Amino acid sequence: KTEVAFRAVFKAVMSGKQAAILAPTTILAQQHYNTLKTRLLNFQAVRVECLSRLKKPKEQKKIIEDLESGKVDILVGTHRILNKDVKFKELGLLVVDEEQRFGVAHKEKIKELKSNIDVLTLSATPIPRTLNMALSGIRDMSLLETPPLERFPVQTYVVEYSDSIVKDAIIRELQRGGQVYYLYNRVEGIEGFAEKIRALVPDARVAIGHGQMDEKNLEQIIMDFYSGEYDVLLCTTIIENGIDIPGANTIIVQDAQRFGLSQLYQLRGRVGRSNRMAYAYFTVPPMRAIGEDAVKRLNAIEEFTQMGSGFKIAMRDLEIRGAGNLLGGEQHGHMSRIGYDLYCKMVKEAVDGSLGKNSEEAPKAAVEMKVDAYISEEYIPFESVRFSVYRKISDISDLDDMLDMTDELTDRFGKLPQTVENLLNIAYIRAIAGKVGASVVRDDGGNTVIVYPNPDIESISRAVSACSDKAFITSGRVFSVVLKTRGENDKKRLENIKYYLEQHCH
Repeated sequence: KTEVAFRAVFKAVMSGKQAAILAPTTILAQQHYNTLKTRLLNFQAVRVECLSRLKKPKEQKKIIEDLESGKVDILVGTHRILNKDVKFKELGLLVVDEEQRFGVAHKEKIKELKSNIDVLTLSATPIPRTLNMALSGIRDMSLLETPPLERFPVQTYVVEYSDSIVKDAIIRELQRGGQVYYLYNRVEGIEGFAEKIRALVPDARVAIGHGQMDEKNLEQIIMDFYSGEYDVLLCTTIIENGIDIPGANTIIVQDAQRFGLSQLYQLRGRVGRSNRMAYAYFTVPPMRAIGEDAVKRLNAIEEFTQMGSGFKIAMRDLEIRGAGNLLGGEQHGHMSRIGYDLYCKMVKEAVDGSLGKNSEEAPKAAVEMKVDAYISEEYIPFESVRFSVYRKISDISDLDDMLDMTDELTDRFGKLPQTVENLLNIAYIRAIAGKVGASVVRDDGGNTVIVYPNPDIESISRAVSACSDKAFITSGRVFSVVLKTRGENDKKRLENIKYYLEQHCH
């Protein structure tokens, strides 16, 4: 997902805009900064800067000044870039990495940053509220389901804690030349626990890392662990984001019942980042002492072990916790009483109302014609993407929408097949036929009949005249217009219907 984000950032910068990457931790921000600098070595004109607490105040001030004047193209940073003193000359794209690590307050600040920029959020396990927004259509969502080459699923075990299990897991990893993360999330007892590990496995070189340590010491310990100076890193959740150490392929998490589902998934993701089999041990006290929700979380993390299962984990989290309040910080808000479809419709109306849009949908006519209009698997292979495109096409309301959709599809998937072109034309016909008061556009023995429940005779007569002898009015049981389309192919028929309706609109 980082690769996708970097390419989007590059495209934004090449289009003359600035881009910002927001990361939850200093380590992750620094990692992105270093990677971007390396990737952009051949593009000397693109300037990348990093803004975090590791920079001295004087350096920060200089970066902020250059950012406002447009000299900085890409800004990578932590929450520091959300401060009021950070101003962009022309921000075009904001990337939020590990989106689940940012709270509602941070997201409100992101909204204030600028209202007309594109925002790309990245997450292996989106929080229930964000996932619900995507399922409701408030946000668009893409899934990466192809793992990197030569990656294996992490072998996951949820076990009651015992010294023998910990000892065996560490020794097994050390015997194959690997390293171990041991997550102990209480700073006050971490030194004593390190002595316990040293007693259990005397040969292991144990290092301690946690967020209350001096920054330089912590960074040095992480670097030493990366280079193989230590065998076991006893740490808190500081390793949850941004640490990529291929040599560490066993993780042991103490008191796993205390962690959220996405946290457990992120922690498991710290191992298995090379072509070796990795192991994750989630240790818990006796199961009878654990709450019902904690048991559900642990069952889920043990069940979903295959590559790319973050989306399934997030869906299970949505089931366990509820969707949350879209407009506030509460983590609740079940929709079972009114049903999901009605809930989504209400959300859409509320969103449209807040944006000042008229929430009343324009009427659309039914199109009942025998025309080949569909998206083939050859044109768009992925089912989820096809569904998304169908949804967008069904929302077409005018000519501009149709032309925008044509440009988007051509840009993403290549030249439009005739069946997709027909589909776009039918969506457009539905919309404009509804606007001029028609209820149905249907086949009738090869010709096309347009039915009007409440006809505006004057404008209909004008449109019929514009079509010369190709159209005539009939007023039997229902008032309708017949277009002579018998013998024409699908493309020509749809063009003639569009021409008539456009004359009607004018």
